[in-house]
Amino acid sequence: MNLTSWLPQLVIPVNLAGALLVVALLFFLIRWRKLAALLTLTAVAWVVGWSLPGVTLWSGGYLEQRYPHQALEKIPDAQAIIVLGGHTANNRKNWFEELDPNNTLSRVDYAAALYAAGKAPQIIVSGAAFDGGMSEAQMMARSLEQLHVPSKKILLERESQNTRENALFSINKLRTNGITKVLLVTSSLHMPRSMATFENRGIEVIPAPVAPQILLPEHSDVDLWIPSWRTLHASRSIIKEYVGLIVYWARGWI
Repeated sequence: MNLTSWLPQLVIPVNLAGALLVVALLFFLIRWRKLAALLTLTAVAWVVGWSLPGVTLWSGGYLEQRYPHQALEKIPDAQAIIVLGGHTANNRKNWFEELDPNNTLSRVDYAAALYAAGKAPQIIVSGAAFDGGMSEAQMMARSLEQLHVPSKKILLERESQNTRENALFSINKLRTNGITKVLLVTSSLHMPRSMATFENRGIEVIPAPVAPQILLPEHSDVDLWIPSWRTLHASRSIIKEYVGLIVYWARGWI
């Protein structure tokens, strides 16, 4: 497992808090009581902090607004649409509402809408299989076909296992097909890292993020400063992006 895979898992609030509490217990047993208390308080603060909707709105909202979502008519034409595999918060339309399977925000749905609007004549889907089964690219291609995108207009990139490989392998396929200008489709939260990875590789990349998910719903009764289990669970996506940006920067990938 590489650094970009295990590090986000380590700092997920519940995981990190559990690890800190185990260490705190060991310190308590060897009578390092003050250090044990400090680690315990840190663990509690980490979990409570990430369970607060206000923290989510600030930290996740900042990333989502780096490349604002635009109406279809405002997005320029390109030669192709690239869709990155993955989903954010189970494609929940709004992080502060219950998941409604009939009302979700899908990258594939948005790519199909861009295609139907004539923004590009073909779509490249990018993503490998993580369990040895069907790749994300194949699953997205099937979904696009169900949304009336002809199979001959879909190119598959089935080898990439992370955002960096999405860029490397997709751009190789773009160059092979003489494509130099693309629309990049991913979640609003993931777009900053995606754009940083795709840029400066000899291809003009235009961000076309799915609509933001970290917004207070209309007529919301959500209290920004009362802990929420749903907010805590969704926070892992935000943490993953910040850790990813740090790791990609440290490795010179962005």
